[in-house]
Amino acid sequence: MSHIVTIQTEVRDKAAVELACRRLNLPAPLAGRHELFATHAEGLAVWLNDWRYPLVCQTETGQLHFDNYGGRWGQQQRLDEWLQAYAVEKTKLEARRQGYQAYERQLATGEIEVTINAGGAA
Repeated sequence: MSHIVTIQTEVRDKAAVELACRRLNLPAPLAGRHELFATHAEGLAVWLNDWRYPLVCQTETGQLHFDNYGGRWGQQQRLDEWLQAYAVEKTKLEARRQGYQAYERQLATGEIEVTINAGGAA
């Protein structure tokens, strides 16, 4: 039996943050205090392609901090791609932690389908 699941992502897993960056060929995330134009944020900085300031992930709260100035300092699409990569990597990590196999497939729409094999009857 198959099940369709919708996931609302909170960014709380450092390993999944690192895997999402690696998946998109981004620099490794950097922990610390980071500048966001007129403010600062503490957490893991992710440098998205063509963004002026980093995306800062506060894994303790799941919150993201960034300043892309309404798209002028970074395209929303880059953030969406990274969030998708994070969600896929987090899903696969959790499946493996529970002893399941996870497979992914890129759909023509750009979405990624993740199938988790929990064993038993198909």
